[in-house]
Amino acid sequence: GDITQKGYEKKQAKLLAPFVPQTQSKTHHTDFLSAYFPPSLGFFFYIHTEAVQAALARHKEEKMALPMPTKRRSAFVQPPAENCTPPDTSSASEDEGSLRRRQAAISAMLAQNLQSPEYWINRSVQSSSTSSSASSTLSHGDGKTHNHNQGQTSVLADVLAHTRIESSSIPPDVTSTVPQDRNSRVDLPPNITVRGMSRGQSRSSMMDTAGGVPAHSRVSTKIQQLLNTLKRPKRPPLSEFFLDDFEEIVEVPQPDPNTPRPEGRQMIPVKGEPLGVVSNWPPALQAALARWGATQAKSPALTALDITGKPLYTLTYGKLWSRSLKLAYTLLNKLGTKNEPVLKPGDRVALVYPNSDPGMFWVAFYGCLLAEVIPVPIEVPLSRKDAGSQQIGFLLGSCGVGLALTSEVCLKGLPKTQNGEIMQFKGWPRLKWVVTDTKYLTKPSKDWQPLLPTANTDTAYIEYKASKEGTVMGVAVSKISMLTHCQALTQACNYCEGETLVNVLDFKKDSGLWHGVLTSVMNRIHTISVPYSVMKACPLSWVQRVHVHKARVALVKCRDLHWAMMAHRDQKDTNLSSLRMLIVADGANPWSVSSCDAFLNVFQSHGLTPEMICPCASSPEAMTVAIRRPGAQGTPLPARAVLSMAGLSHGVIRVNTEDKNSALTVQDVGHVMPGALMCIVKPDGPPMLCKTDEIGEIVLNSRAGGTMYYGLPGVTKNTFEVIPVNSGGTPIGEVPFKRTGLLGFVGPGSLVFVVGKIEGLLSVSGRRHNADDLVATALAVEPVKTIYRGRIAVFSVTVFYDERVVIVAEQRPDANEEDSFQWMSRVLQAIDSIHQVGLYCLALVPANTLPKTPLGGIHVSETKQHFLEGSLHPCNILMCPHTCVTNLPKPRQKQPVGVGPASIMVGNLVAGKRIAQASGRDLGLIDDQEQSRKHQFLSEALQWRAQTDPDQVLYMLLNAKGVAVSTATCSQLHKRAEKITAALLERGGINTGDNVVLLYPPGIDLIASFYGCLYAGCIPVTVRPPHSQNLAATLPTVRMIIDVSKAACILTTQTLMKILRSKEAAGCVNVKTWPNIIDTDDLPRKRPSNIYKPPTAEMLAYLDFSVSTTGMLTGVKISHSAVNALCRSIKLQCELYSSRQIAICMDPYCGLGFVLWCMSSVYSGHQSILIPPMELETSLPLWLSTLSQYKIRDTFCSYSVMELCTKGLGTQTEALKARGVNLSCVRSCVIIAEERPRLALTQSFSKLFKDLGLSPRAVSTAFGARVNLAICLQGTAGPDPSTVYVDMKSLRHDRVRLVERGAPQSLPLMESGTILPGVRVIIVNPETRGPLGDSHLGEIWVNSPHNASGYYSIYGEESLQGDHFNTRLSFGDTETHWARTGYLGFVRRTELLDARGDRHDALFVVGSLDETLELRGLRYHPIDIETSVSRAHRSIAESAVFTWTNLLVVVVELSGSEQEALDLVPLVTNVVLKEHHLIVGVVVIVDPGVIPINSRGEKQRMHLRDSFLADQLDPIYVAYNM
Repeated sequence: GDITQKGYEKKQAKLLAPFVPQTQSKTHHTDFLSAYFPPSLGFFFYIHTEAVQAALARHKEEKMALPMPTKRRSAFVQPPAENCTPPDTSSASEDEGSLRRRQAAISAMLAQNLQSPEYWINRSVQSSSTSSSASSTLSHGDGKTHNHNQGQTSVLADVLAHTRIESSSIPPDVTSTVPQDRNSRVDLPPNITVRGMSRGQSRSSMMDTAGGVPAHSRVSTKIQQLLNTLKRPKRPPLSEFFLDDFEEIVEVPQPDPNTPRPEGRQMIPVKGEPLGVVSNWPPALQAALARWGATQAKSPALTALDITGKPLYTLTYGKLWSRSLKLAYTLLNKLGTKNEPVLKPGDRVALVYPNSDPGMFWVAFYGCLLAEVIPVPIEVPLSRKDAGSQQIGFLLGSCGVGLALTSEVCLKGLPKTQNGEIMQFKGWPRLKWVVTDTKYLTKPSKDWQPLLPTANTDTAYIEYKASKEGTVMGVAVSKISMLTHCQALTQACNYCEGETLVNVLDFKKDSGLWHGVLTSVMNRIHTISVPYSVMKACPLSWVQRVHVHKARVALVKCRDLHWAMMAHRDQKDTNLSSLRMLIVADGANPWSVSSCDAFLNVFQSHGLTPEMICPCASSPEAMTVAIRRPGAQGTPLPARAVLSMAGLSHGVIRVNTEDKNSALTVQDVGHVMPGALMCIVKPDGPPMLCKTDEIGEIVLNSRAGGTMYYGLPGVTKNTFEVIPVNSGGTPIGEVPFKRTGLLGFVGPGSLVFVVGKIEGLLSVSGRRHNADDLVATALAVEPVKTIYRGRIAVFSVTVFYDERVVIVAEQRPDANEEDSFQWMSRVLQAIDSIHQVGLYCLALVPANTLPKTPLGGIHVSETKQHFLEGSLHPCNILMCPHTCVTNLPKPRQKQPVGVGPASIMVGNLVAGKRIAQASGRDLGLIDDQEQSRKHQFLSEALQWRAQTDPDQVLYMLLNAKGVAVSTATCSQLHKRAEKITAALLERGGINTGDNVVLLYPPGIDLIASFYGCLYAGCIPVTVRPPHSQNLAATLPTVRMIIDVSKAACILTTQTLMKILRSKEAAGCVNVKTWPNIIDTDDLPRKRPSNIYKPPTAEMLAYLDFSVSTTGMLTGVKISHSAVNALCRSIKLQCELYSSRQIAICMDPYCGLGFVLWCMSSVYSGHQSILIPPMELETSLPLWLSTLSQYKIRDTFCSYSVMELCTKGLGTQTEALKARGVNLSCVRSCVIIAEERPRLALTQSFSKLFKDLGLSPRAVSTAFGARVNLAICLQGTAGPDPSTVYVDMKSLRHDRVRLVERGAPQSLPLMESGTILPGVRVIIVNPETRGPLGDSHLGEIWVNSPHNASGYYSIYGEESLQGDHFNTRLSFGDTETHWARTGYLGFVRRTELLDARGDRHDALFVVGSLDETLELRGLRYHPIDIETSVSRAHRSIAESAVFTWTNLLVVVVELSGSEQEALDLVPLVTNVVLKEHHLIVGVVVIVDPGVIPINSRGEKQRMHLRDSFLADQLDPIYVAYNM
């Protein structure tokens, strides 16, 4: 019976005596808490809107124009969504009604501050200079000192929508206060800078233009806005914390001294009133059904409604009993045979019934109970791809379910395969389906009686529950728990026999099942079940049912209150005075207060009274945790708690008095259930009892409640068998408690308050935020224009050692870009102000595209999965990593260079380190019988070969069909060269030493004209011909080289001559000023009077021009002696002599490729088969089939050729094998490159073509640089190239740390080939110019007879770069002259032996110094970041990175559909943050093929950068990360 409060407390004290620490008095406890809950609070109408409105108002002082993302128009056509907006049960839609006031307030506030766009632009210009000092940023928990400006992080402007100017006109420059003419275009400097400055200068002039960037384009203005936004200080003032440089640890914020800490004493377990023993309570639930079935057969048990909300049928207790009996009999006796029944008592059975058919479900549920099989109610699977369907499969598997009960109608609706069988759902076990319609059931035989035993601890049923990660587990409820829970509910809710109850909830689980199916049968209650489909069509239907049936109890959720209130239009047929209890099942949500208040407000005039509203709290494991008891008329209402959000985030209860904006109002959920004992324990770590003013997880000890996760004993222990400990760590008793997953505290008068769920907990930087609270704030920001039906999901993802908050919402089909962007900016501000937490990502997706739960809510874990997989397909996205990632390590401070030479040398020796140097074999000592040795000049070697062996074929050029279209013997080549010489001397009027440009497609003409120039005493300059389809991009480079080299004339073909003089060409360059053009197609047979012989070998042989990846055009001077030494070195390394054949498939315009194509054969006499790479575009297998056909042992190619073959032929190896392609003849396949070896590409090439006989040892790389065209080349001698793994973190600090394969953050590096004969390399510190030790990272310096003699410069500033070619060490061997390659690398002595029998020194190239990005004081190689980016999503075809001022820009080529474009933004940001500890500033998504790549297969990052800044990329999407 009922006991007075005084008696209750007395009893409670007696019961709790064993648990209570003896020292403290009880009065202290109540006083402490009542201080926190002043009774004066009474009715505190709290509306979240005011908070949001104030928060946004605060941002109006200082506006910051924020760059709006650029989107290509064709992208993202939204799917149409229905115009009508029926109610929805999404996690967040509950509260729209109570938001109306909120929105009105916000819009009024914004109307005041939005003046004309010009005003804002000027404001942002003025404030950008002062903003860094003016805006004080909010530190976590810093509230005491900075109360006046809490949260003034002026991150975003609401005005962007107004300041966006279409791309046709130029946006005003917000970087300078000087007024600027709108239409002034600023010409970009040419894309290519000429190498006329020292390396240091060129680097800075390219990079450090941040200060005075002309705002010549939409893009750079936006970047400038972004920079201005980022100039403001970060939020938390991070402490000076950094561990040893070697271990790059994340920044750990020091605990803030102002953090609120709990001050109360340890809480005392709270006991519910004893569970009264009533004489007529049944011994088991089945017994109750049997009793009512026999004695009250006509009494109604259940009324089901049709789709319009009218009663469809009523099931009486008699019918319910007889049908359940039939089903029990059928299940046990009619499936299978007598000796081999399909079902035995204790087996688990799935119940698959739609929401609209409660009758069938009741019969099935009670039928199973009577047959003593265990029902497992699940949702009806609608398709193979249902959200979470796979997880349901996991549940069925863990419960060992093999049989599913369903109705005939439902079975017909299930997806079928072609031959009519039920589809096998993804991840589900094989199921047998049984239809339970009455016509298929058998009447029990006379002698059969069901067992009706007294309730025991066997499992009665299993209720499914989804965890935060989306795993679905089965909570087993024993027969005694089920009965006890029904008794406790009966006592708490004061249920009486024969009452009427309206149930709007899902009857398969939770309160809908406990009240509406179980407790109702125990008390012979008449349940009216209102299905979700009816609620969708007619939200008021449940109110009308209460009115019509004079129901005493209604069971609803906040969303039902909200939708009924929205649909209410003063109807006559709504009288709620019959109710004594309106149970609000999710009364523990943060928005339940306002829903209950608003509903009461509307329906008070219809007989609803405040004491009828009974919020309750429950969880699948503990079942009902607490419920407000139905009050008598006029009893005082319980107080509300108005808590400080900041306090909550630290897990403590503080009443919020001063700042109403960051407060959370919660209502109590009544008292603990009868017969239960409740404690509050710390949510993480051991279950230690909380202090009285501390938020913790509610744990419950009760006979009612789940007993285990079925089939998962490991997880069960942590949840169902928790013994709380006190502050000393000793257990408070023997009895086990169950974790409820609810966070809360016990207030005055033992009232229970719930402030959130464990699964909605986001722990960011040591503070806890509740997902539901964030949803409520986002909903308060005027979502009507933007958000579809209030559908918002909040979750966190772990990136870079902390959780980051992500908000995903569905966008209305009619919302425009500006509104959406503005809404997103406001949500950022509101959440920043109210919760003091930064958002990492805010994404809007088209309406109806988020994965749904069975009742239409958002399936959060599945949404998170989509987000992380990149399959969410947002239509708008805003990322703010700069604001919320605050745990990056401190930028590195470079150490001053000031250590003396001697100490470094000693240091090296003491450490036992050898100096890092390596050399090839000695050129002089190698015996060389060849005649060509006598010839100092290549021109002489050709003449000698033409006399001694005129018919030896030196060159063979193949076309796409593999046919030799032209060949050249020694004499043919010599004669052709002579003709060209004669033409040059006659037509060109050329003087000795003049530069002559050779403009030819790859072929033999190019070779002949090269020797023609040597014969004439001219200096040849080979230039790649312009691409006839793309003159605008390719011709300016040709023009530039011609101008820079001061060419006296151009040798070319007729076709190219026409192109040079065409109209199209005139559109790109000035064609009137070309030097003399000579076409060499039909030359007269003339011989020159004499052939020029240079006076010394130091004279120039040719100029080698090349555009580097950083956009620098560099020409180097190659002397005759260098040519001779290089050809000799290659000959020795590759063992080339006249009986050999080699195949070359690469462009012959610069570097080692040109030497192999034009010079090597003439020097060594071997035959070269020439394959122009462009022929591969029409016939991919050309190169490989040539190798096979001619049984080639040595072949040379470029990365682009290898990539073409890997991508294009990878799947065709079988076909190639069938055509007889066999690569077992290939001994060495060398990739000619000027970069770090691309290990992934060479390995995949070797693996793919292993089937064609390619030896895994064959593929290797060469390495050359501008100062020396060939430093390494894997020849025939010497060991195979070795691979090492280095730590990427150390590389950024300019150190090499070798690690094991598979170590985290490891980078595989392959040796760049054996060092050529005559070449010496040493590793040098580029700053001190001192030698470094073995395995140390430094610049590679080279000394060799074939070094280039210098840069060819138009400025005559040779002195500036003299040191690149002629520099000395600052100590050690200071005599030798070295050339600086500009590449970082290291030398490592290996265990392998070289040809001389010494230990082999391997050279590893890491990357070009010019290309490296200096960010946060660390040195990054673009290729490493790009490798990570390309792995982030399957649709990323290629990527390139560059920096703009101090922002990292990532350009990504999208190979998938355009709707995937925005999926890439968070993934790219995540991966770069995780693997490189960098925050991406701008993500640009472009079409495939936009990133420019040169002939060597290298990315032209600077070209790309220039195009991006000049707004020429036509990107699909540009995201500016805040």
